[in-house]
Amino acid sequence: MNKTNPPSSNFEIQRILTGLSDISFNEHTILVTGGSGFLGSWMCEVLLQKGAEVICLDNYASGRPDNTDHLKNHPKFTRIVHDISKPYDPGRKVDLVCHLASRASPLEFDHYPIQILKSNTLGTMNALGIARKYEAMLLFTSTSEIYGEAAIFPTPETYRGNVNTLGIRGCYDEAKRAGEAFCMAYHRQHGLDVRIARIFNTYGPRMRSDGHYGRVIPRFIDQAVHDAPITIFGDGKQTRSFCYVTDQITGLLRLAGVPGLAGEAVNIGNPVEWTILDLAKLIIELTGSDSELSYLPMPPDDPTRRMPDIIKAKEKLGWEPEIKLRDGLKRMMNEEI
Repeated sequence: MNKTNPPSSNFEIQRILTGLSDISFNEHTILVTGGSGFLGSWMCEVLLQKGAEVICLDNYASGRPDNTDHLKNHPKFTRIVHDISKPYDPGRKVDLVCHLASRASPLEFDHYPIQILKSNTLGTMNALGIARKYEAMLLFTSTSEIYGEAAIFPTPETYRGNVNTLGIRGCYDEAKRAGEAFCMAYHRQHGLDVRIARIFNTYGPRMRSDGHYGRVIPRFIDQAVHDAPITIFGDGKQTRSFCYVTDQITGLLRLAGVPGLAGEAVNIGNPVEWTILDLAKLIIELTGSDSELSYLPMPPDDPTRRMPDIIKAKEKLGWEPEIKLRDGLKRMMNEEI
């Protein structure tokens, strides 16, 4: 896969803008933490298209300057290198804080657990402090990981989770759970308008495939195009629900933009389950690869199923994903190979 990240196509951006046609961010000043990451860079680009002033904050722990280099000369775009787990003040009024900063790949959990904990606890507290000071709304990107090894499928927002605080994934899922608790504490004590997005697996252009950052889809594509073995953890029968990036960004910004949702947590994901084995076979088919499958031991506490209940997103956001996995993979490959 191409290691550079060209600007997203006008077609992809237009698809998101169409899904936000009734939402206005014009003349808003918006702080995006993790703004040069996979999702953050897409969010920055869309918000600029919607007429917002955007402050992109990133320490490049897992984000990359390449993701936002094409935006740096935009008159309404400011890019700042900073770790949100340390205090920060934008020094000007902001209307919305979108807190996306965090390492998120399971391959990073045993290498950077302290940084992951800090970005989702101290970083969330700092983001909330900014929102409170400037009377801004805050969007917190939480995760399906807060459900742990779920026992209900599709999994609704009311499910409280089944997690292991001592396990390898605890640095991420418990930090996100704490982040949600911070959000609700600021909402209850200070009346802050907070919205919590529980994101399920997302994929698309700009998602890293390299090293500890590699997520399953870009890693499989990278292996397939080089005819390398496709590395599957366990027997591959575990499932995930994959949401294409344009659908994900539309859902996130609808959650931020629709009025009357203070204090709400909403699943943003695709409810169609795929086994990891079927995902690998589909990627081999689409790339015409000669890759063989290679099986590795299952990591500790790796969830066996992921499937969101998105009834709340449909009812409150007027949102549901549109891109099927096969089509999304083709679009991702066209941009990145």
